[in-house]
Amino acid sequence: MIVVKLGGSLIHRAKEIVKEIVEYSDASGEAILIIPGGSIFADTVRKVNASDEASHWMAILAMEQYGYYIADGSDAQLVDDTSGIDEGVYILLPYALLKKKDELPHTWDVTSDTIAAWVASVLGARFIKLTDVDGIFINGELKKELRAEELHGIETCVDGELPRFLIKNKMNCEILNGNCPGRLVNAIKGNFSGTLIRG
Repeated sequence: MIVVKLGGSLIHRAKEIVKEIVEYSDASGEAILIIPGGSIFADTVRKVNASDEASHWMAILAMEQYGYYIADGSDAQLVDDTSGIDEGVYILLPYALLKKKDELPHTWDVTSDTIAAWVASVLGARFIKLTDVDGIFINGELKKELRAEELHGIETCVDGELPRFLIKNKMNCEILNGNCPGRLVNAIKGNFSGTLIRG
């Protein structure tokens, strides 16, 4: 099982990415669960200046909107929980699941990154984050690998809570540039080109 967080920054080619994932899964039999980012839908939530509590749930509903968008016209199956996931590609609509198991802080430090990591930890799955950059840059240098604690207090392409979550759950996160066709499939096959965060 692989959990792929599909960043909202990739909305312009998100459907193409889902198609690539489905083609790989069809050929390999791999089970892949896509967690949608919040994209432009979460940006709207940020603009209305609601409380942290309201914003948390509104942003999760924004993930659902992006999920419906990226599933549209694809062979990926929309699901609202993680049970019964077998071969194939699934896109999680996370609201009902997170309402049932409300284990994450309700702040803007927790975005779809940490939510995707939480899902991966529940499933014991490999966790890959697709975004619009090559990985994590520190002082202008792309880091091939680093420890999650090195990210404390640094603004990067991951949310503020993710490093703490990775450390607490002793798990890793692989960051890849989703703008590069084939990079995800190559990484799944062992030819990784991005940043590995070790928890």
